[in-house]
Amino acid sequence: MFASTPHPPYYAVIFTAKKSTDDEGFHETAAKLLALVQDQPGFLGVENADGEAEITVSYWEDLASIAKWKKNADHALAQTRGAENWYVKYKVRIARVEREY
Repeated sequence: MFASTPHPPYYAVIFTAKKSTDDEGFHETAAKLLALVQDQPGFLGVENADGEAEITVSYWEDLASIAKWKKNADHALAQTRGAENWYVKYKVRIARVEREY
């Protein structure tokens, strides 16, 4: 459930969303992306909470790794599909983690 992250500093990408009622293909795409992101350089881990709102936090070594993942073709396609079908509203935040305890 909890990502194993190195000693800070590192980065967190925080995705929050309100889901639509259309979830066709969502779970299959999410599973595919989870498998794909595991092999991305700079990826450290991910945590997810799913309920009325979806919250996903992924952890990264640096901003360059985050930018490269954002441009990944499969990820970009999922982003488009999410904006068009799966989410009513969403926001992405990127933060530098300075401390954890």
